[in-house]
Amino acid sequence: MERINNLLQKREEASLGGGQKRIDSQHSKGKLTARERIHFLLDEGSFEEVGMFVTHRTSDFGLDEEKYPGDGVITGWGTVNGRLTYVYAQDFTVFGGSLSETHAEKICKIMDLALKNGAPMIGLNDSGGARIQEGVVSLGGYADIFYRNTLASGVIPQISAIMGPCAGGAVYSPALTDFIMMVENSSYMFVTGPNVVKTVTHEEVSAEELGGASTHSTKSGVTHFSCANEIECINSIKQLLSYMPQNCEDDPALWEYESTGNEIREALDSIVPQNANQPYDIRDVINNIIDEGSFFEVHQNYAENIVVGFSRIGGRSIGIIANQPAYLAGVLDIHASTKGARFVRFCDSFNIPLLVLEDVPGFLPGTDQEWNGIINHGAKLLYAFCEATVPRITVITRKAYGGAYCVMNSKHIGADMNYAWPTAEIAVMGAKGAAEIIFKKEITAADDQYQKLAEKEREYSDLFANPYRAAERGFVDEVILPNETRHKLIKAFKMLENKAVKNPRKKHGNIPL
Repeated sequence: MERINNLLQKREEASLGGGQKRIDSQHSKGKLTARERIHFLLDEGSFEEVGMFVTHRTSDFGLDEEKYPGDGVITGWGTVNGRLTYVYAQDFTVFGGSLSETHAEKICKIMDLALKNGAPMIGLNDSGGARIQEGVVSLGGYADIFYRNTLASGVIPQISAIMGPCAGGAVYSPALTDFIMMVENSSYMFVTGPNVVKTVTHEEVSAEELGGASTHSTKSGVTHFSCANEIECINSIKQLLSYMPQNCEDDPALWEYESTGNEIREALDSIVPQNANQPYDIRDVINNIIDEGSFFEVHQNYAENIVVGFSRIGGRSIGIIANQPAYLAGVLDIHASTKGARFVRFCDSFNIPLLVLEDVPGFLPGTDQEWNGIINHGAKLLYAFCEATVPRITVITRKAYGGAYCVMNSKHIGADMNYAWPTAEIAVMGAKGAAEIIFKKEITAADDQYQKLAEKEREYSDLFANPYRAAERGFVDEVILPNETRHKLIKAFKMLENKAVKNPRKKHGNIPL
């Protein structure tokens, strides 16, 4: 009985982390404790903890007199909506969640289990960084984690939630995972903090401005989701997981879907304006194609000229990549190309079919784009689509010009089905620019150059600003009415569900990073 009571006492001690005073401090900042986060993430009663009684091995700087069971991280497994999921949650109440040798070993152990058993890995980060009293040992612990992040990449889904500080070397583990969540006003990420920045560059900047959720969700694109609070963050993780399979050998769950027998969506007929230069919101197209309420947007506030996210069509999980005419006319630029490429590669890694909604006038011109490598960044998106072996369908709603036509999942780079609406314009460039080049001499020689340009513009437009030249060549499989798009997509994705591709044998490709 004494030994049983001893165990219960040790469990109670471990559950308090750094003690009630520090738990209260955590709550006063509007933050949950590590155990509370796990409680809200996993199904009730499903959590099985690993390493509850682990303590650090350091005797330097008086640390031998201060030991806490668990050593600042809680690790284990449980279920999320019935699905096996592995998790670690850093405990800020113990040495500020700092990473020690044993702290890292616990994380590595649970990552190894996740990889062996083919289930998602979720990291809840809230740490002051490496435990400086341990020196290089703690740095080695980070590297051990990074190595496992890389081994697991493309094998199991990895999600990181930043729920407090994450600085220095600590940022690279989340950066190696598939998706990053941040909590507004209470989390931040940066390689070097405001004090170092001030010393080196003499810039005055706050932690929030330098690496807060708003900064990384709008300016850098480091984080995919910016959440108002921790509960919203945890719920977003659950929703995100619902679109994914357990691992790369698995398929996403097929949700029950009962058709009403009528998949026609009349609203689609009036979304694209008659004036080709007038913007519209591509999300209106998305919401009329997908299963109602199923769109879960990724990187919503970053590179807004392209929209990416998960959804369902006929109960089937898909990834959507769509040009956004309502922002920068939907052009592809550096940030949009990288955002799209990253999303495409994730979906391809985990057998999630791809739907591309295309309305793209080309790549963004300018010295800023060229000098910062638009060629390489645009090639990332091209590479990602070419490499993808999942079912791939494109719907051209309006413009498909130049190199951007090729890049946005054209038939030439392996798309399975390519549809076009009657409003589609598939050409090397817009009619005005083409007319100015092709008919330059005639326009220059004309008495009324403006009238001649308009005439030649109409001539080029009649010939090429439509989907039928491409359809004649088989580059477009079918020109469809907008209202029948959903019906066509449900049938096409069903047809493609057993698609298999055998690529040339290789170690791996060399994507233009």
